[in-house]
Amino acid sequence: MPLRTSRTRLNLITAGTTSLALLATACGGSSSPAPEFFSYLSVTENTTVQNTLTTLSEGVCKAANDALPLKVETVPQASLDQKLQLLAGQNALPAQFAAGNAPSLTQQLADSGQVADLEHQLSLKALSDLEPAAVSTIEALYGGKLEVLPYEYNIEGIFYNKEIFAEHGLDVPGTWEELVSAAAKLEGRGVQPFSASGQAGWPLTRMISGYLYRSLGPYALEDVADGGAKLTDPEYVKAAEEVAALGKKGYFGKGVGSIDYDTAVNQFLTGKAAMLYMGSWALANISDEKQNEVGVENVGFMAFPAVAGGRGSIDQYPSNVGLGVAFDAKSFDRKTSAWVTCIAEHYGATALQKHGAISGFKVNSEVKDANEVTTQVRSTISASEQSVLWFEALFSTKATTVSQTNAASLVGGGMSPKQFMQTVQDALDAR
Repeated sequence: MPLRTSRTRLNLITAGTTSLALLATACGGSSSPAPEFFSYLSVTENTTVQNTLTTLSEGVCKAANDALPLKVETVPQASLDQKLQLLAGQNALPAQFAAGNAPSLTQQLADSGQVADLEHQLSLKALSDLEPAAVSTIEALYGGKLEVLPYEYNIEGIFYNKEIFAEHGLDVPGTWEELVSAAAKLEGRGVQPFSASGQAGWPLTRMISGYLYRSLGPYALEDVADGGAKLTDPEYVKAAEEVAALGKKGYFGKGVGSIDYDTAVNQFLTGKAAMLYMGSWALANISDEKQNEVGVENVGFMAFPAVAGGRGSIDQYPSNVGLGVAFDAKSFDRKTSAWVTCIAEHYGATALQKHGAISGFKVNSEVKDANEVTTQVRSTISASEQSVLWFEALFSTKATTVSQTNAASLVGGGMSPKQFMQTVQDALDAR
């Protein structure tokens, strides 16, 4: 296994603490016209962030909003990258924007001087309100720099329906073999084991990377990015074979390729499927009584299971900051800094209290009435000492698209595991 630099290691405690100790205070943007709005380009599918910002603008951050009013625009997530590229080409990026679907796009914008380096733009006070684990994850994704803020901080795993598990005498699976066995038992009794969005693709490829991290260890996909391994190597194809087999056996239900994200989440929350691989951002849906028909008390969370003989650990959770929020370098002025300082101090508690969502900001006030599954996830995050990324985290934009658009064909039998991995590897080699 090749040596790795400290930049790419995901030891959350060490890297996060080190980064915060080095942060400095500065303000920029003085050479550009002052912005009229605290404009935010978000994605249509994610309402939690914009709703939380709106809550802050009407409450504890009202002074910042009076000086620089919040203005939100949304685009479908599938159109985000194209929109960002268009705005960047026009030198018209908003004050803050959901970073591209692939971290490589944000890095391209940063290399051209259009993304603010937040280590140098924000006050030490604002930066001290970031969770070290979230800072470390951001640095791992963005070349060691703090180029986005973690309006979300997520770990990933499998949400499961406690009532269904109890009814069918199932324990929480600790190994892949036990997970497959539980799925077979559920399917045999007429219960759809998994809900997943083949239309989005990534909920399926996340399961591939989950298997890879458990079987090959936490640097499995870093080895591919570094050129030390290829997705077409037998041990990598094995992961695609295991996930494809779930689809072949019908464990994702019928027509998974046509299932969008919202439908997949709804299937789980209405009791039509027993399990849902998803990130902790779904807690906002789970905590919503209007969406969650099975009851929040019946939702549990488990780690992606171990693979027999594997080099990974079950306590290495896939971690991400969702679509981190980047800031336009040229318009980052004192008014923007005041807004972000207020966000850093209050966003964590507001998102958790109002929307049941976990962010990468510290919760600086007591939050009551958190449900059991949210408490469980928060405790897991606090105890986590090492995390891993996801399948496409280190891929190019092209390879990310190729991977996610072909995932449904993989589990639907239209593409063999070897063909799938070869297609994605070809896209990686083409960059």
